[in-house]
Amino acid sequence: MNGSLTIGALGLAAAALTSLSYLPQARKALPRGATKDLSLKTLGALLVGLCLWAVYGILRSDVVIVIANSVGAVLVAIVLVCKLRDLLYCRR
Repeated sequence: MNGSLTIGALGLAAAALTSLSYLPQARKALPRGATKDLSLKTLGALLVGLCLWAVYGILRSDVVIVIANSVGAVLVAIVLVCKLRDLLYCRR
């Protein structure tokens, strides 16, 4: 394997693992009330950071960065919406 191909494969593997890392959390958050231990501020900061990384990837024309961070942002957004839903549901 040449160096460029190795670097590309490494980047792709890292992007896949990072972007899918919130999938188990999203699956766990979908049932009502399963988000009480999650920090709203952390989820918000993570979502903003992932969106900024996606914009950075667009500006650099780097498809791997764009896709990885977009997938991660969608998963974190799902968890964030579930967290907000649970907060509103608990206040009623």
